[in-house]
Amino acid sequence: MSEAATPPPEDQPKPDAAQPGLEESIRQVGTAGRQTLDSAAHTLRSLRRLASADFALARSAFGRALAWSGVAIVFGASAWLLLAATLIAFLQYLGLSLFVALLITTVTSLAITGYAAWRVSYFFHHTGMHATRRQLSRMGLFDEPGQDDPDADVDISKAQKP
Repeated sequence: MSEAATPPPEDQPKPDAAQPGLEESIRQVGTAGRQTLDSAAHTLRSLRRLASADFALARSAFGRALAWSGVAIVFGASAWLLLAATLIAFLQYLGLSLFVALLITTVTSLAITGYAAWRVSYFFHHTGMHATRRQLSRMGLFDEPGQDDPDADVDISKAQKP
């Protein structure tokens, strides 16, 4: 509805109705302002409670995930040991000496370990929150990266895809 449009009949002021005085208008504006502040405070309290509950859930889930990760590591390691022993027995069955069978299994384990360590270092690099730090720096909330900052030359666009 445009400003020049005529309001509906029920919204039109009655000529005989008295308009509130200046003091009453100021009182009504003050009351509306207090109600707005109260509403904002209730909203912030609710958001704080929600965030608190969410962090509590995340802490609990992280602890359980960590415990199950430990179980997975223990059983995964024992399975690899049994597989390595089976591979050594198979290589000896094929006619290789015990030394060569152990050497092949050890080199295989070291190669997989090296690859895994390289991938871990690659993914831990992403935990530096580089994009967030750059944006905060652009907003002037933190210092600009200097020459002593190890992340000053990070270019995420050239990062290797997993």
